[in-house]
Amino acid sequence: MDFTIRKYRELIRSFVESGYRIVTVRQYLESSPSGKVLVLRHDVDEQPQNALKMAEAEKELAVCATYYFRRVSKSDHPNIIRKIAAMGHEIGYHYEDLTLSEGDMQAAVDSFSRNLEYFRQYYPVKTVCMHGSSSSKYDNREIWKQVRLEDYGLIGEPYLSFDFNRVYYLTDTGYAWDGGKFAVRDKVDSAFSLSFHTTDQVVAAVRNVQFPELSLILAHTLWTDGLPLWTFLHLREFFRNRIKLLSKNNKVVAALYNKLVKLYWK
Repeated sequence: MDFTIRKYRELIRSFVESGYRIVTVRQYLESSPSGKVLVLRHDVDEQPQNALKMAEAEKELAVCATYYFRRVSKSDHPNIIRKIAAMGHEIGYHYEDLTLSEGDMQAAVDSFSRNLEYFRQYYPVKTVCMHGSSSSKYDNREIWKQVRLEDYGLIGEPYLSFDFNRVYYLTDTGYAWDGGKFAVRDKVDSAFSLSFHTTDQVVAAVRNVQFPELSLILAHTLWTDGLPLWTFLHLREFFRNRIKLLSKNNKVVAALYNKLVKLYWK
């Protein structure tokens, strides 16, 4: 079984034992560390209870990561946010205001400001990261054409603040490390040509000194040891990935997918 908490612990341990310094997005942007560095980020789209287990696993290994929470009921669980922040992890806002405002820029800016202040109740938020909103025609990053990160006392946004020709980007989007073909916005322009499918392959590359010295890993919070949830999530992502592919070139499928996504996140 891949994408379990047990397997995640093995992944992080491989970096620690191979001499990597593991940092949050904020730590990287503030200090630009040199040597072998892994920037570790989590998008808590849903399953916050899994996020807590990942945070606990990281604490056991004396590692801190960045957790980006959405302002939706499946992500925004105050008690879990407090517990993760108390462990020393970074908390950020996983924003999707332009999508939720249906493209109304002023409404999106106002919503972003309110939601950022909400999350600052739990942590002095310094970085934010867009939610891909794969079923929407709106790219949430467009908000930065209207306002600036500095206007909110922010120092960075991973998709805008990293040079991915220098920093290797690896994401588990689609429940696979090579799920980029299914991604709508969770992808970057990069000079790297490395590809992995399983976590075991990533671990082997790290231990065999075949992994880049500077990288950013995005691990969503779908990692779980519970067999029923693991099975459900794998089946759901299998079908979801194929619907996303179809929706790129089929307006009917795209419209249906958009409606289903809205219903799911209500």
